[in-house]
Amino acid sequence: MPKFLFADHVLDTDCRELSRGDLRVPVEPQVFDVLEYLLEHRGRVVSKDDLIEAVWRGRIVSDSTLTSRINAARKAIGDSGSDQKLIRTVPRKGFRFVGAVVASKTRFEDAAPLAAAEVPPQPSELPLPDRPAIAVLPFTNMSDDPEQDYFSDGMSEDLITALSKLRWFFVIARNSTFTYKGRPVHICEVARELGVRYVVEGSVRKNGDQLRISVQLNDASTGGHIWAERYDRNLAGVFAVQDEITESIVAAIEPQLYAAENFRAQSKPPGSLDAWELVMRALSHFWRITRQDNVVAQALLEKAIATDPQYGQALGLLATSHIFGAHMGWADIGVAVPIAQRAALAAVEADPEDAWAHLGLAYTYLFARRFDDSIAAFELALRLNPNFAFAQAFYGAALCYSGRWQEGDRAARRALRLSPRPPAATMYYGIAGHAQFIGRNYDEAIRLARESLRQRADFPGGHRVLTAAAGMAGYRDIAKAALLELRRAQPTISLAWIANELPMRRDTDSEHYLEGFRRAGLT
Repeated sequence: MPKFLFADHVLDTDCRELSRGDLRVPVEPQVFDVLEYLLEHRGRVVSKDDLIEAVWRGRIVSDSTLTSRINAARKAIGDSGSDQKLIRTVPRKGFRFVGAVVASKTRFEDAAPLAAAEVPPQPSELPLPDRPAIAVLPFTNMSDDPEQDYFSDGMSEDLITALSKLRWFFVIARNSTFTYKGRPVHICEVARELGVRYVVEGSVRKNGDQLRISVQLNDASTGGHIWAERYDRNLAGVFAVQDEITESIVAAIEPQLYAAENFRAQSKPPGSLDAWELVMRALSHFWRITRQDNVVAQALLEKAIATDPQYGQALGLLATSHIFGAHMGWADIGVAVPIAQRAALAAVEADPEDAWAHLGLAYTYLFARRFDDSIAAFELALRLNPNFAFAQAFYGAALCYSGRWQEGDRAARRALRLSPRPPAATMYYGIAGHAQFIGRNYDEAIRLARESLRQRADFPGGHRVLTAAAGMAGYRDIAKAALLELRRAQPTISLAWIANELPMRRDTDSEHYLEGFRRAGLT
């Protein structure tokens, strides 16, 4: 496959990378495909139908989606709709790549360079990509021992690798960020040179067997700190410590990035929001865990999908929100499953590498009682993003509903380690409590349910576990009070709802759960 050299860029079709000089320019997969097709067919005008057939394999694509990809391609290579120095729009015909191009199957160091007059000077500031871009600077070794550089460098490299699994964020490669090692630089300078909005920096300090790692996430557009944390660990098992802290940092950074993007979206007029910003707004409502917010999230996701019908994350989140609403007792499962299944299958088809797409499918399969398919889809979502706490927790729920409560308990507790703060932890404690109920460990189930409700007093899942566990344990007063609160949180609760709506693979588990509610006084 050839590589293309144009202006000051290289498009490598083997590695699927676009670079400018020594810097990698982040581009979405479809934007890369658009650029590649335009470069390969630079000798002629490419019609919209040509692009749709080549990039979307003939699927129905709106004009706005195609236009957004062309605009993103122009932005990635320093062009614009007004300049059109490289990608020209031919009215009523299509598009043509008009810049000078060298194509080669060899390294470009061996290829004849373009004439100097044909190569514009490299700009000092890279344009921001359509999606949030983040750079991880080399962690500073604050110890006296220079040998500890290996650990601080390893932390930075592991963090870059782990963040790269969050496919909706552009993560700058190690080779670019490590050029700043040992140099005193301002985050705004880094952001300009690498074309990012967010910068992670940190330090490692070793004192005897004790290790302290400090990390902060910065918004270069404002110069402010978004999040900061300190981790103190004993150095025994250095690689295990490194892995644990990397997981913790990634799990903490991801929701902070989503929150920061939502804050930016809130400052814009509603009619000007693009698909990404609509999804950020939807996520902010989804995480509030209320019936009304779930409805608002679905409306925002429908708008995002209308803007970009091939948006895998939006489709996956839409499927998840419909099943979650039914799981909480806010919606009818018979209505939710077909809607969710259509969205989830479309999500996986649109973007088979997106963890949210497979989460939506896994959750839908669970409530369609396709237990083995559900577990397989959850495991695929977690392979795509091992630090996806929500998927980890509801994988635990699927295991519990399948009768594998010990594995479900481990999955829920791993989710709690990844995301120990509310509102997410509210759900994760509830799932861990349900696992303990299935295992007949009623006191532990009650403890976990109470912790869930301490964080969110209106969470139906926590009330259900507390009611059933107290009923089975014979704590009549606790069970009676818990049932009263459950009815406030979920007015539709009944024995028939539990028997018909919750997907229990084993009849013994279903009967056990129902018996706990009967003893609490539910009819």
